[in-house]
Amino acid sequence: MQYTTLGKTGLRISRIGFGTWGIGGGAPVLHWKDMWKADDKLSKQALLNAYRVGVNFFDTALEYADGHSERLIAETLAGKDIIVATKIPPLDGHWPAQNKDINQVFPKDYIIEKARISYKNLGSKTIDILQLHVWLDDWFDSNVWREAFAVIKKEGVAKFFGISVNDHDPNSALKIVDSGEIDTIQVIYNIFDQAPKDELFPLARKRNVGIIARVPLDEGSLGGTFDYQTTFNDWRKDYFTPERLKEVVDRVKQMKNKLASTNRTMAQIALKFSLLDDGADVAIVGMRNPTHVLENTKSLDINLSKEEIEYLKNQRWIRNFYPEDV
Repeated sequence: MQYTTLGKTGLRISRIGFGTWGIGGGAPVLHWKDMWKADDKLSKQALLNAYRVGVNFFDTALEYADGHSERLIAETLAGKDIIVATKIPPLDGHWPAQNKDINQVFPKDYIIEKARISYKNLGSKTIDILQLHVWLDDWFDSNVWREAFAVIKKEGVAKFFGISVNDHDPNSALKIVDSGEIDTIQVIYNIFDQAPKDELFPLARKRNVGIIARVPLDEGSLGGTFDYQTTFNDWRKDYFTPERLKEVVDRVKQMKNKLASTNRTMAQIALKFSLLDDGADVAIVGMRNPTHVLENTKSLDINLSKEEIEYLKNQRWIRNFYPEDV
């Protein structure tokens, strides 16, 4: 396992992080009706396997099955030397953020209340990184979030603070990142969606704000296992509609044929890309099945040539398959 320091936090984290949306069974607020089913026994084994191979960074959220993912981490890894990031859901239930009045989305008392709940779910372990699950720079001038964070830090509920950037809209967080008033950002970043590199990442580096990449495998497509006949019994059936699926499969197949081999899978190539020098500090990836843990963590060991990196940079694809309003 490789480790890095996450921005100004000073936290030494594994470059592959464990994303826990899947092990909790999804998030009920999403308008997609069919979430995946999670097996707690398998989930706990995956958490343990990840820890045993060196993963020490676990990303979760109160909204993941109403705190179930948080509780699984506490039950499985209690007493272990791990770093946990969690998120406070928006009061109005909108992903991405829409309401420009922060008092309708993240009132001060609400932020504090939800942080305390996550703290308890995690076994009264101080939260290493507490994040707002959505963000609009329209909220920057309000002191609501600043005052709430100050209370939470004083209580010992959380050490550091960050935001989760709106889907496919990295420029919606430029003001707060430039201020240096937060410690981390979490943002969609993968071979297809490279937009954060345009302005957000350089600004984060300048302000020493840690960068957490989510969806590094594009909801699974960059794992290279989908084909035209792939079906989904969860929310992804609306993300990968038949027309979209065909285009995604064609694009990934081209990359896979050119770059993948017996020594490196497409998933490993995609994860490695997200962690290049101009990319993220850590990539969080779902590992519901214990067998996925080893493949994902070994992505750090593969090499990409300059030519291959340039080829992957040219695979940038501007599109948004997520619904406009949840």
